[in-house]
Amino acid sequence: MKDWWIYRGAGGPDERLARLAGKQPPWRDFDGRPDGQYRPPGRGGHAWERTVRRGSGYVPDETETDTVNTALYLSRPLLVTGKPGVGKSTLAYSIATDLGLGPVLYWPITSRSTLRDGLYRYDAISRLHDANLQQFQPGPESGGGDSGAGRSIAPYLRLGPLGTALLPQDRPRVLLVDEIDKSDIDLPGDLLTVFEDGGFEIPELARIAAREPRVRIGTDDTPEARPATGTDEESTATATVAVDHGRVQCRAFPIVVLTSNNERDFPPPFLRRCIRLHVQPPGPARLEQIIRQRLHLPDDLDDRRRELVHGLIRAFDERRAEGDLATDQLLNAVQLRLSGAWSDDNEREIFLHTVLQQLTGPAAP
Repeated sequence: MKDWWIYRGAGGPDERLARLAGKQPPWRDFDGRPDGQYRPPGRGGHAWERTVRRGSGYVPDETETDTVNTALYLSRPLLVTGKPGVGKSTLAYSIATDLGLGPVLYWPITSRSTLRDGLYRYDAISRLHDANLQQFQPGPESGGGDSGAGRSIAPYLRLGPLGTALLPQDRPRVLLVDEIDKSDIDLPGDLLTVFEDGGFEIPELARIAAREPRVRIGTDDTPEARPATGTDEESTATATVAVDHGRVQCRAFPIVVLTSNNERDFPPPFLRRCIRLHVQPPGPARLEQIIRQRLHLPDDLDDRRRELVHGLIRAFDERRAEGDLATDQLLNAVQLRLSGAWSDDNEREIFLHTVLQQLTGPAAP
């Protein structure tokens, strides 16, 4: 443990984040104003439990910890590369768990993903449908937002995972942009301006800013939030966030983890703005640490179970030398054997062939 570390450093999460505050470069200082009524999800609930369950089993090495902390100090995205199954995505959950930053915001990338998908979603079809219904159902408008459901655009807008991560907060959120190498060729370049500015504009809200300067909309954490219904102003406020004049501007830059399986190259301007980390497949000692933490094994394993774990690690290491294997395949093998499955020694090779099939190369018969 190094004295400058924030992630995996000494002290509680709040203490470490306080040490980090104000140490970012002046050119990465953002001035978004938090909405005092908005309550992002914190350390509680099912989403947080899922984040902790996934993140607590990650075992970073010194190089990984150094690189993550470098990204924290510089307020830069972390581009994580490596073979499938080495734990690239899990690193984001580990950071959120270690620093107590709430549930991870998740944006899975496909070849059809666009920047707008990550920033916000506008359901124009539902808005048109509701407007047509109102023409045939005259009567008092239901309350909601500042202008009512019939006129306000708010119920049809929701921030995406990137847009939610950029909300102005004193504590950063963790955003996982998974498999960005699968994206259209333009997406990495489109992200540059957002990463530099720490904010973005919603054109649909900017156009109506003169008559409706503040609009409350849902976030990626609350997809069901529609402020057009209900009369409980407090619950509406905490489930939605205020956007002023159509612009979202961060205060604490989010901790952005972008993963890549090296299926494509990225343009130099994009790489220049990222801190890069290549995750190596874990060796035997680290594999044992991962197994103990993920399967909650005690330190004082009896001889039989210790030899079982070590034997499977050796078998995994030998087979990995011939073709790619993922760490979770080893976890599956250990879990099965500790559960009493495949206990016949005569079936050992069949068992290993079943659970430790190589991920690359031709399928074994």
